[in-house]
Amino acid sequence: MSLNRSEKEAVISEVTGLAAQAQTLVMAEYRGITVADMIKLRSDARSKGVTLSVLKNTLARRAVAGSQFEVVADQMTGPLIYGFSADAVAAAKVVADFAKTNDKLVIRGGAFAGKALDVNGVKQLANIPSKEVLLAQLCGLLMSPMSRTAVVLGALAAKKGEAAAA
Repeated sequence: MSLNRSEKEAVISEVTGLAAQAQTLVMAEYRGITVADMIKLRSDARSKGVTLSVLKNTLARRAVAGSQFEVVADQMTGPLIYGFSADAVAAAKVVADFAKTNDKLVIRGGAFAGKALDVNGVKQLANIPSKEVLLAQLCGLLMSPMSRTAVVLGALAAKKGEAAAA
């Protein structure tokens, strides 16, 4: 079904808005994926704040023109699904996790911080822990010296208490 000019402009403006708010774009070829699998992928993406869109490539190229994702405009060929996310790793993580269980979804590339990513770059981005996990690890590192000091001081106090009792 062909879109008329006003519908195309609406799609371009919507995707331009997504690109302006997003940090990451991931592109994957979806040829041969069943409807049920696609619904599952979209559901996972929605729950993690990722917007997945199947777009005409010419409209996608026009929408990302002038944005940080323009670096991958030449890779926009074939049947692609585009994943935009404001979280730096969410789109890569959703697509890479789904590609592990479904061999019909083939990661083609992506963009992050104005740089084009190849397939391995997207997979490396997907392996980065989430923001919450990184913050928890940082808190653990900051608390480690304090808790070790408390344990040592507690042991010293216990030892002095035993010596005073004897």
